[in-house]
Amino acid sequence: MQKAILIVCGGIEATHGIAHAKALGYHVVVSDGDPNAPGFTLADAHLVASTYDARATANAAELYHRTVRPIDGVICMGADVPHTVAAVAQRLRLRGLSEETAHLAMDKLAMKDRLKAHGVPIPWYAPLRDAADLQLAMLERGLDLVVKPVDSRGGRGVQRMNTGRDAATAYAEAKAQSPTGRVMVEAYLSGPQISTESILLGGTGYTPGFSDRNYEYLDRFAPWFVENGGDLPSHVAPAIRANVEATVTSAAKALGIANHNYKGDMVVHAGKAHVIELAARLSGGYFCTREIPLSTGVDFVGAVMKLALGEPVTPADLTPNHERPIVQRYVFPDAGRIDAIHGVDEARTLPGIIEVTVSKQAGDIIPSATSSAARAAMILATGDTVADAQTNAARAIATIRFDIAKVAAA
Repeated sequence: MQKAILIVCGGIEATHGIAHAKALGYHVVVSDGDPNAPGFTLADAHLVASTYDARATANAAELYHRTVRPIDGVICMGADVPHTVAAVAQRLRLRGLSEETAHLAMDKLAMKDRLKAHGVPIPWYAPLRDAADLQLAMLERGLDLVVKPVDSRGGRGVQRMNTGRDAATAYAEAKAQSPTGRVMVEAYLSGPQISTESILLGGTGYTPGFSDRNYEYLDRFAPWFVENGGDLPSHVAPAIRANVEATVTSAAKALGIANHNYKGDMVVHAGKAHVIELAARLSGGYFCTREIPLSTGVDFVGAVMKLALGEPVTPADLTPNHERPIVQRYVFPDAGRIDAIHGVDEARTLPGIIEVTVSKQAGDIIPSATSSAARAAMILATGDTVADAQTNAARAIATIRFDIAKVAAA
């Protein structure tokens, strides 16, 4: 009998991974709170349960496990829900993270406390009880600060304070995005920002995913942090890369991760790697499903699935066999209602374009760009060099046009 894997999240950013699981020959079960989740159409079976509701997902998984067929492994993809994966793994006695590690990976204050205790380089940080605490931090430490919810995701509520943001507004915005109503502040560290994707095998970290993060819209979308994709291979020097990889692996071990994957949001400040955040899950945004295999030849998602299912994964499986320039960019239309979308088919035929994925449609409301929720399309491009790939991606973005009607709700 085929092994059965449960993938928590059926959103558009998980569809490549779901299709890949099918191609690898697994029986694929997908869980998502949206009964019309696009991943459901690719799966052998689906469970309707919110990705963020660990108990509901574990209940649905247990029912399927007992009455339909056993589930052999569980992962999440395209959603930051390691606590849900841990709950399912514990309920069904599967391989995976402990619930403590999952908690540390989702609670940014608890994470920073643990990393600090283990001597892992991180920015200065502090919890905030109210806006007055933030005002005091601004007086004592200056305006190079970042305010964020303790337990949100996708960049929601994250703000820079050197953009004229007042303390009361910033605190309120961050608190509104925290399920537990908690807010923190940390130092903004200048320097190149790196996304990493790694697996810890037998105490050794392997990091085939290493991308320069693109923040070209910091001024346009200030005070919000809105990432606009990334570039592979990275431009950083080999010694810096080695430092980043060693630091992110030290962070993973500090959180209790072992024989599992982890994603790092890193910054190289004053020549030294620091951990901004660490996630105990596969990334969203197509990094793991498309960019890593296209750039390096490493089947990273396949390796994560094998680990979850108890199948062997070797260092050779995680060693790049080529280095191809791959650039990812997003399209951010103006806020409003989409009346029509033009130029998508034309963009797909342009030189160097690997993929154009449109995640919105006519009638959808585009919010103001305060987080990744404002993305409407994604471009993957290649070229002889990273600069060539960047040019090809920019040409495709310029070809796609959104007719936007202003609406009061936008």
